Amino acid sequence: KDADLAAQILKEKIKEKKRIRIIGDYDIDGIQSTYILYCALRRLGADADFVIPDRILDGYGLNEHLVTRASQDGIDTILTCDNGISAIDQIHLAKSLGMTVVVTDHHEVPFTEVDGVRREKVCEADAVVNPKQQACHYPFKKLCGAAVAFKLVQVLYEVFGLEVSEADCFIENAGFATVGDVMDLQGENRILVKYGLKQLADTTNPGYRALLAVNGLEGKKLTAYHIGFVIGPCINASGRLDTAKRALELLGASSKTEAEKLAGDLKALNDSRKDLTAKGTTEAIRLIEETDLGQDKVLVVYLPDCHESLAGIIAGRIRERYFRPCFVLTDGEEGVKGSGRSI
Repeated sequence: KDADLAAQILKEKIKEKKRIRIIGDYDIDGIQSTYILYCALRRLGADADFVIPDRILDGYGLNEHLVTRASQDGIDTILTCDNGISAIDQIHLAKSLGMTVVVTDHHEVPFTEVDGVRREKVCEADAVVNPKQQACHYPFKKLCGAAVAFKLVQVLYEVFGLEVSEADCFIENAGFATVGDVMDLQGENRILVKYGLKQLADTTNPGYRALLAVNGLEGKKLTAYHIGFVIGPCINASGRLDTAKRALELLGASSKTEAEKLAGDLKALNDSRKDLTAKGTTEAIRLIEETDLGQDKVLVVYLPDCHESLAGIIAGRIRERYFRPCFVLTDGEEGVKGSGRSI
């Protein structure tokens, strides 16, 4: 649903030399989605740039600050990826400022429920590409955000008269994101991951090659494990402890030297993330076992010095150890912030 409409809108904007801003997310799926759309739009001659929200300053997805900034920057069209389906107020603001909005997302559509009847909340976006919409008849609903972006690029290339197969270079990104976003490995996702891993092993992308090399995976048979637990966390670490732009710079690196430096930086960030996670987990276990916290059916642990982006990982470790739901709270920029994981 709306893939053709979105492609036509973008085609007109590209022809008219209108400024397009991609707004993604700071996790693996958001980074890969942004990369796919940015590369494709540039290939088609678009005047396009991208913004990845800062995890701490902006939080998840489209917000008023990003919309206002886009308007001030003279942006004509906002194109979201891996977010936007629930940004109803923010999209209303963008429309009131005269911008065109195209949403690509894979998250659940927000709804209201009256007398047991669910009604989807409808935003004012000019096009919404999300297989989770009730009116979307796409046969496979469990795509990640990068796979939805990949689908849109296929349609976009077709609209521009290019060979659709030219978009196949993005299968390694869509497959990577499918594993990184922990999507069900069923149906189409199995195919994306199978061919994504195959492509990744022989990748021509300098950034990926450097990331594989720095993690000792060059020339090895790659599996979903390597994405989920070795190279994926390096991509994620940039959005957790620094800025996700670093990961995008790696994917867009044009030289081996640049790629090697960026890959080394991301691995170092991930090693730091591992150390900080281990320290936070040890402290949480100490509090649970040395205080009366351990008697609670739901564990709520306050770690004031924990980096807020690690709260969810630590909550997951505690959940696994004690088989109880766990919330980890930490000092955020404004007050206490936390993350929870359940059994």
